[in-house]
Amino acid sequence: MASLGIFDSGYGGLTVFKAIRELMPEYDYLYLGDNARAPYGNLSFETVYEYTLECVTWLFEQGCDLVILACNTASAKALRNIQQKVLPERFPGKKLLGVIRPTAEIIGNFTQQKHIGILGTAGTIQSGSYLIEIDRFYPELKVVQHACPLWVPLIEANNYASEEALAIIKSDIEAILEEDEKIDLLLLACTHYPLIKDQIQQFLPEHVNIISQDVLVAESLKDYLQRHPEVESKLKKTEDKQFFTTGDPADFEAHTFMFFGKNIEAQQVKLVNK
Repeated sequence: MASLGIFDSGYGGLTVFKAIRELMPEYDYLYLGDNARAPYGNLSFETVYEYTLECVTWLFEQGCDLVILACNTASAKALRNIQQKVLPERFPGKKLLGVIRPTAEIIGNFTQQKHIGILGTAGTIQSGSYLIEIDRFYPELKVVQHACPLWVPLIEANNYASEEALAIIKSDIEAILEEDEKIDLLLLACTHYPLIKDQIQQFLPEHVNIISQDVLVAESLKDYLQRHPEVESKLKKTEDKQFFTTGDPADFEAHTFMFFGKNIEAQQVKLVNK
């Protein structure tokens, strides 16, 4: 029997972990944050691929049969290559899922005007992954993207409510709305961003709604497991959860207060190139 693995480059994936566990508390979970090398948003495709593969490999080696990339940058820059080139050869039978496709599959259900804006890291926006995936399911949608390179550092520094942070958030919101005045839905295409949803909401017109990925990904995963009993049957169900970080465990534990209202104990992992 195996734990369900969840990976993120930093702390944002904890929003996805929290939503998944609230929806499906019966499973065992193993979370890994590559906090020593975060954030991934401005790194090259090659570097994100290398780092993501190292972390996914570690999770598979711990016995995880299914791993969720709870990171938009990793999903955009590494997921497809790992799925197509690495899994069949090195990890046959293992499954790796991301957060972009589950979002793209249903995003059209939340807009009346058919005009949406996407806010994400530079890496996610530059990849064009959301444009490609959304066009497959909703070619009629008008999609505008905007990179917010300062948001993740502000969130990870727990500095997102300062006057400086609010000015940055306001500037980015104004920039994307200026590109298309018909936008009625903003997708927070970074798993960190739900933490600043209230701050973002301050600068939005009433007709513009926000959607974040945590609940969407959790519901998509539940549906996936229902459709794939051969995967679900391998998952351990003792409600255990373990947290690992490549960074300082004390720093990780302190950050988890933002997500859970309490500090979560974590163990340190030292990765080696695979």
